[in-house]
Amino acid sequence: MVENNFERVIKMKIMGILNVTPDSFSDGGQFVDIERAVARALQMVADGADIIDIGGESTRPDAEPVSTEVELQRVIPVVKRLVAKLDVPISIDTYKAEVARQAIAAGAMIINDVGGAKIDPDMPKIMAESGAKVILMHNRPHGEEKDCFDILKQVQDELQESIDLALQAGVKKANIIIDPGIGFGKTPQQNIELIRNIEKLQVLGFPILLAASRKRVIRALTQADDPLSTMLGTVATTIHAYAKGVEMVRVHDVKENKSALNVLVGLS
Repeated sequence: MVENNFERVIKMKIMGILNVTPDSFSDGGQFVDIERAVARALQMVADGADIIDIGGESTRPDAEPVSTEVELQRVIPVVKRLVAKLDVPISIDTYKAEVARQAIAAGAMIINDVGGAKIDPDMPKIMAESGAKVILMHNRPHGEEKDCFDILKQVQDELQESIDLALQAGVKKANIIIDPGIGFGKTPQQNIELIRNIEKLQVLGFPILLAASRKRVIRALTQADDPLSTMLGTVATTIHAYAKGVEMVRVHDVKENKSALNVLVGLS
């Protein structure tokens, strides 16, 4: 008889992506209406999301920046509604300190900074004062992709700079999570190398988040651009990350990634 392992704990958190933007690369415009955004978040939690990550500004390379005021108008009402409806933590995906501050005041519990505490000089202070968990993502300007011959070493060194900024501001070490920034200022081969060797970032001493969902590197590896292929490609990176000891993945397709992890754990 096959042993029933279905009650075993999955040692990986799934962060569900909720973009309340008109222009995000994969789902822009789908959840700008607050009722649709709330319904999407509720469905992701039902599908197995451990965290909901709300973003109000697209970070794709050719996206137009938005003002703090516009971003606040997009995200704060959604944060407030979801905090009242959900038991899982809400994360705010922003590089703006004021957006992070107001989101935390509204009930968010995680600051997911794509700027790695480097874009907005007030962000490290807000992170520390909030007492929130913080995700520090590696980022560098697009156009610098070819200026690196050792992407792992550069990402390690530049993430350490972000970590130092956060710690010096008073962020507790236990509150820090790191993200190698797949797709941000990196060539396809550099992204592949980072995903392939993601466990080497453990030398920094912090939990790791992999956020590769539906990104260009997935489309390159699948050699296809249709939704099914990008979803399946993302699931493959999630399984790879789990095997490498990564603690968290950020995905659009929660149900499919959760199902794959259930099978992996059930068979192990």
